[in-house]
Amino acid sequence: MWQCVEQAISIETARPFKIIRKEAISHGAASYAIGDYDPPLNLSYKVSDNQRSFFIKLNKKECLANFQAEAYSLKKLQALNIISCPNVTGIGTSLDKSFLILDYVEFNKAKPRFWYQLGQQLAQVHYETKHGQFGWPHDNFIGQTIQPNNWSSNWRTFFANQRIAWQLQLLSEKSVLIGDIDHIAQTCHDALLHHNVEPCLVHGDLWQGNTGFTANTAMIFDPASYYGDREVDIAMTELFGHFPRDFYRGYQAEYPLDAGYEQRKLIYNFYHILNHANIFGGFYVEQAKAMLNRIMALQLH
Repeated sequence: MWQCVEQAISIETARPFKIIRKEAISHGAASYAIGDYDPPLNLSYKVSDNQRSFFIKLNKKECLANFQAEAYSLKKLQALNIISCPNVTGIGTSLDKSFLILDYVEFNKAKPRFWYQLGQQLAQVHYETKHGQFGWPHDNFIGQTIQPNNWSSNWRTFFANQRIAWQLQLLSEKSVLIGDIDHIAQTCHDALLHHNVEPCLVHGDLWQGNTGFTANTAMIFDPASYYGDREVDIAMTELFGHFPRDFYRGYQAEYPLDAGYEQRKLIYNFYHILNHANIFGGFYVEQAKAMLNRIMALQLH
């Protein structure tokens, strides 16, 4: 297994690499793995030849597609030259494992100015709206859940069908029903009816566990990217504990949110709660039902 990792690093960097030190990284630590909330969790390691260090994510061989999708999203975000992401060094498999190799990054405690910077940089990413359609070149993953990304010119239809209805269908296959799928999807569609959206590159899974800070800059990782409404990223930053106030100050200074965001936020975060209901069941099913009741009561203008 580790010989395959060494070989992949050597090929990609055009320099021989031999692991001298290997350190398992806890999921409780400030590491990339902290974003992998969906079992089976990736195993995470720091490997070094005493000159260069790399971050290795391991999983079952069948998870190669997950790593390929993650690497593709990271490269797309990096290509904008706006926001920092870990460099992808390689992807590969051994007899029974798949792995993703990233440059190892040492994280520090965040400074307020870096949160402000992260808000500014994300806003600048969201200004890039040249693509023209909603979706992604391939389906990817939100955790381990497949995330459909068929191209669409209509944001409301895309989100209602490929986000909300999809998650509800997965729940129904587990015999978990929280309402009529078509009716719920249509309600979400109609709630977005008067919201004008230009497709931009979104991170797609932006919570605090998928951010980090070096000595010089903010960084994001573990994306589930696609071209969508910029507000899905901001909404998720408020779902599992708000980002610090400086982040929102930085974002608003660059790209103020449109009127009605507070209502749309509920619909966008409904997707992630449905995903957690699919993954974990229990409390998240009840939370999804409570969110649905709030969505049904919305009076958007």
